[in-house]
Amino acid sequence: MNVTSRRKAAAGAFVLAVLLIGFAFPVLASEGGDYVPTMYASFWALVPPVVAIALALITKEVYSSLFIGILVGGIFYSGFSFEGTVNHVLQGGIISVLSDAYNVGILVFLVILGIMVSLMNRAGGSAAFGRWASEHIKSRVGAQLATVALGVLIFIDDYFNCLTVGSVMRPVTDKHNISRAKLAYLIDATAAPICIIAPISSWAAAVTGFVEGEDGLSLFISAIPYNFYALLTIVMMIALAVMSMDYGSMAVHEENAKKGDLYTTPDRPYSSAEALNDVGRGGVMDLMIPIISLIICCVIGMIYTGGFFSGESFVTAFSNSDASVGLALGSFFGLLITILLYVLRKVLSFKECMDCIPEGFKAMVPAILILTLAWTLKAMTDSLGAAEYVGNMMLSASEGLISLLPAIIFVVGCLLAFATGTSWGTFGILIPIVVHAFENSDPVLMTISISACMAGAVCGDHCSPISDTTIMASAGAQCNHVNHVSTQLPYAVSVAAVSFITYIIAGFVRTAWIALPVGILLMLGFLFLVKMMRASRAAGEV
Repeated sequence: MNVTSRRKAAAGAFVLAVLLIGFAFPVLASEGGDYVPTMYASFWALVPPVVAIALALITKEVYSSLFIGILVGGIFYSGFSFEGTVNHVLQGGIISVLSDAYNVGILVFLVILGIMVSLMNRAGGSAAFGRWASEHIKSRVGAQLATVALGVLIFIDDYFNCLTVGSVMRPVTDKHNISRAKLAYLIDATAAPICIIAPISSWAAAVTGFVEGEDGLSLFISAIPYNFYALLTIVMMIALAVMSMDYGSMAVHEENAKKGDLYTTPDRPYSSAEALNDVGRGGVMDLMIPIISLIICCVIGMIYTGGFFSGESFVTAFSNSDASVGLALGSFFGLLITILLYVLRKVLSFKECMDCIPEGFKAMVPAILILTLAWTLKAMTDSLGAAEYVGNMMLSASEGLISLLPAIIFVVGCLLAFATGTSWGTFGILIPIVVHAFENSDPVLMTISISACMAGAVCGDHCSPISDTTIMASAGAQCNHVNHVSTQLPYAVSVAAVSFITYIIAGFVRTAWIALPVGILLMLGFLFLVKMMRASRAAGEV
């Protein structure tokens, strides 16, 4: 039996075991009132995403894995009724998420970004920037650090970060034979981890909205030094680039990239977006002007939705902004500016610009499909009461473990975000619990614990194959999604382990100025140890 057959057999056995165990439980329909599934707010609410994630990692195939996870969720919700399962998967799942205004706004933004990337490629702007960068960025280290720097600068929104950094830096990293998996990691690690420590971002706005009865923005800012996962992720990215080292499956991708194979696996899910490279007459400004216009328009769009032009301050408007509508508005006007620029400069004709619209849309179909399935899977877990189950666990765990609570909250946030694929949903569950527990008794521990909520949510989101940010990073790097997840996971878990230890320290010392330096030293010490072990192993093989 070959490897593929063994994976399929293992995947089939895994799904069958889950369904058989589920059938072993009595399933009772509620009588009267709103329907509540028997498995509501129990461990079984977390089984569907676990099934989807396990299958994706076993089979290396994301679409069917997500769909099977959705199907398991529908079966659990309906009490193993065929009709109820079909109705819930379609009406409560796929149709529901595609009719949600926020989700539609994100899809519009994604499509417009795909069209703009197609336009910039057709105009030759991406290729011109790649040629310019090759003259100024001389090494693989420089290309990686430039990608990190750009990701840090674009801190407004993680979706915007993923696609913008990917489209700008892809020609540069390709030039220096950096694997698409490594590019996807750098994009993903400078998306949510940067947004969660930026006071002016859509993420800061989301977090402040969950802190009722407190000055949300001030609390967010005071929690930044305690956001160990985000800060240590930045340390790790820079250290990996400077030390010129990789480990785990990423090392295999990087070794292959140095030999000319940027992908390692044969799958090319975004190949249609690459077909238009280096065919236009444009220069560097034909990439930079659209990107800068997009940034400005998106910022204006977000503060517009927050009431800036109705008299609100900039900070208040950003806190109250609707990221979905703001990004859709901003990207629409950014697209208009780009088309106008190219037509007036005669870089592209109007017909050539219009030809890029279906090309850009097609390039984003894989990301759209994965996002839709991931959102549907989240709808299944929500309907099974995953949030209530984890919330009850948190309340019961808070008794008698005060100093260890930040570390516990971090782990719970990691697991919840990993299983559900959403950071914001994790914030919404955990932060109100923390505020309620500590607002009148221990404000310092409340700040540390809120930061642990945010760090755990970002960590779980970073690791999860069903996270929309992870999906966007794959799209931005034009990398196979499962390759991105499997190569990123060892790095994210390493930072999570160091962050967990650092939160234990923070729970006792109650100051970031001791805990954070210790965490940084632990992170660097771990990387040096891994490098020495790899060098020793290589010497032994020789």
